[in-house]
Amino acid sequence: SEHKGISRLEYEYSIPLNDAMEILEKICPKPLIHKKRYRLVYDNNLWEVDEFSGENEGLVLAEIELTSEDQSFTKPPWLGQEVSQFKRYYNASLRIYPYSKWTEAEKNML
Repeated sequence: SEHKGISRLEYEYSIPLNDAMEILEKICPKPLIHKKRYRLVYDNNLWEVDEFSGENEGLVLAEIELTSEDQSFTKPPWLGQEVSQFKRYYNASLRIYPYSKWTEAEKNML
């Protein structure tokens, strides 16, 4: 998919549970990525924090919802390194080469 900079195209809307289950079963490539998403507000900005499980156990990623890439924001004290430009953190990559298989060097490489 096309994207500019660190922006990603997303569609967020409710769908019926049966449709979601069918999509997961018949369309989504396997193995599925398992994670728990937390939504929190810091300094009036919405953050989505994903805590991965399964093959990606130990990986936690945070994403901020901005109106534009150049919007300024305050970084929370719990925020780690910026990894948006590294494809290995994309869900599509984590499905093929999960975090549990990364070497310590890969986990620390930025």
